[in-house]
Amino acid sequence: MSEIDSNAERVGPNFSVDGMLLARQKTRQVIQQIAANVKPGMVEEDAVEMAKSVLIGAGLELSWHPTRVRFGSNTMKPMKQPSVPGVVLQENDIFFIDIAPRVGAWEGDGGASFVVGHHPDYERCARDAENLFHDVRKIWEEQHLTGQALYAYADEKARSMGWELNFDLPGHRISDFPHATIYTGSLANLEASPSSMRWILEIHLRDPNKRFGAFFEDMLLSEEFYL
Repeated sequence: MSEIDSNAERVGPNFSVDGMLLARQKTRQVIQQIAANVKPGMVEEDAVEMAKSVLIGAGLELSWHPTRVRFGSNTMKPMKQPSVPGVVLQENDIFFIDIAPRVGAWEGDGGASFVVGHHPDYERCARDAENLFHDVRKIWEEQHLTGQALYAYADEKARSMGWELNFDLPGHRISDFPHATIYTGSLANLEASPSSMRWILEIHLRDPNKRFGAFFEDMLLSEEFYL
């Protein structure tokens, strides 16, 4: 591993395996709690405020990127691009959640997609985003590919599934807060095999016809943490 890549995996003074796993556990729990409160007829902005309330109610601190809940056509957009305002969740629709809470000294970060009602294309996209995340994660665990190779693999697999992979979401570091003082480069640019519990793997699939997308992200961890 080069000196640059070694620096990419440094941690701060408060880094703790138990702390990072606790942050991840609470992040995944809150994602499900937020999703359970999202209903057809909601306006996206109201869902975002609800999500913030759920986070705070769970004892988590809003952290290093905005709390996002995106509905319908806004699921296509890169995260740094604002949503079109006033989008209402329909009876048969797709949405995703993207949160980055802080639990004590440790960063959480997680995202997932959900479908309300019934829509086969939305359901397949949401399912494929999560499945592709795990496919890439298993390839990393078994073959120790570089970050660059992992995203090249993800891109090829996404195309074979009939989707486009959004490279504006190329994975990033995770650490004791704040990771940005340690390293701001992406996982997709890492020229080494990433270590466990240091990186967030992001998968954002988009419909080639630009109608909708689906998102899934979680910490890069070995299989034992997903059983």
